[in-house]
Amino acid sequence: MGRRARRHEIAADASVADRYIEQCGWGDGLPVIAPTEQLVARMLAATQRSAHEVLGRMEPHKGEVTIEKVAANAVMAGCYPEHFCVVLASVKAVLQKQFHVGSSACTTGGAAPVIIVSGPIAEKMEINSGTGCFGGGYRANASIGRALRLTMRNLGGAKPGGEEKSTHGWPGKLTCCFAENEKRSPWEPLRVEAGYARDASTVTVVAVRGLYPVCEGTQTTGTGILETLAGAMRAMGSPIYNQGARNEIPVVVVLGPEHATEIARAGFSKQEVKRYLFEHAQLPMRELAGRMYAGTDPFPASIDVNDPDAMVPMVANPDGFIVVVAGGDGRHSAWMPAWNVSQSATELIDDI
Repeated sequence: MGRRARRHEIAADASVADRYIEQCGWGDGLPVIAPTEQLVARMLAATQRSAHEVLGRMEPHKGEVTIEKVAANAVMAGCYPEHFCVVLASVKAVLQKQFHVGSSACTTGGAAPVIIVSGPIAEKMEINSGTGCFGGGYRANASIGRALRLTMRNLGGAKPGGEEKSTHGWPGKLTCCFAENEKRSPWEPLRVEAGYARDASTVTVVAVRGLYPVCEGTQTTGTGILETLAGAMRAMGSPIYNQGARNEIPVVVVLGPEHATEIARAGFSKQEVKRYLFEHAQLPMRELAGRMYAGTDPFPASIDVNDPDAMVPMVANPDGFIVVVAGGDGRHSAWMPAWNVSQSATELIDDI
């Protein structure tokens, strides 16, 4: 059993409490809700787990992660109690060994966790999967993603001015959570693809460097859309070409519903989409040699670095692409490369 979280006595004034939390370094630069014992107790009432159950240690400082401490961060983030099961699953995901939570939180590359929710719980909790799913306007999206980030900051200890070394960072450092738009997807949902039951709900968390939008409003054939997408992904300056295939890190591809429909209409299964991107989102060695991390991160042994025509894939194999349908109308898609050694992590959402 873990240790009971420390208690602090301060004036019963919201503005005083908010300033106190910020001065203690527990916030993220935005106003927070003070995690009073009453509010934390309400959050804990949403789970059958013991408040003092230890989920693991949060790198880099190896802070003890208890259910109670996660609940306190969820309160500060603005979560409702019904959101807590998604927060817990997300925290458990980043604690998986292959996620490398400590190094992803400290890198200059600015990696931040993106939570992808798959399953009926998304609609039940109004987690946005449609128009503006990466943006604001939905309490569940914003607060769940923020709760994970606050938990990582406060229990892991990596913060700006300390071990958090992002050269620039990106807004995902505050929050990034969205759901699959299953109603408009022509393919099996992410959780089913991962081996879970269709009536289950899961989170998949990926530490990504940023979000790259792709517009294709002229091509209306599935192949034409994939050509544009692959062309946009062939970007010099992305370390994914040095690190993806060697470290088996993923690339998240978020297809807008219109693009997904047209690609499927052309006869592409989700696996065939992955195969197409694997084969076409490659760059020749002549464009990569002497650039990005070529001097410090070796290419996979299968690549002949002395052959200028050798093609370098983004990921180790087609399954390195995580393909999900999300967003609304507008003929836009996006891709998000993961960071260096951080592989994706999926957890079942329980306590529903």
